[in-house]
Amino acid sequence: MLSEEIKKRMLQAMKAGRTLEKEILRVALGEIQTQEARANQALSDDEVAAVVRKLVKNNQETLGVSESVEQKAQLAEEITVLESLLPKALGVDEIVAALAAVADAVRAAGNDGQATGVAMKHLKSTGAVVTGKEVTAAVKQIRGSA
Repeated sequence: MLSEEIKKRMLQAMKAGRTLEKEILRVALGEIQTQEARANQALSDDEVAAVVRKLVKNNQETLGVSESVEQKAQLAEEITVLESLLPKALGVDEIVAALAAVADAVRAAGNDGQATGVAMKHLKSTGAVVTGKEVTAAVKQIRGSA
C-alpha cells in the first residue's frame, strides 16, 4: 500500500534528521487520512496517488508565483520527494509506442479531442501512468499535426 510506504519513509526521514522530507510526508499523510475519514474507508493506492499528485500540482502552482529563492528551493525539494512516491509517467515516445494497437483509430477520429479520448481509454485499460499534456502531444504526433 502506498500509504504504508509514505509512513515508512516518514519514519526513515525522521530518524535520519531530514526535516523537510518528514514534514511534506506528514502533510501527505494528513491529506490521505482526511480523505479516508470523509470516505469512511481506506483509500486505494490509486486514490492515495491522486492525493499525492494534487499536492505536487499545488506546490508547482505556488512555485510558479513565488518570488522567494528560499521558498522556491523548498517547494522544488518537496515536489521531488512527493514525485518519488508516484509511479513514473510515460513520456511522449513511450505513449506513442503504447498506442500502436489503436493508432488507426486515433488517426480516424474526427478531431484531436476525440483522438485523445480514444487514446486515454486505451491507456487507462492498460493501466499506464500518463499525463494529459503528454497524451495530447503523442496524439498530435500520431495524427501528424504536431
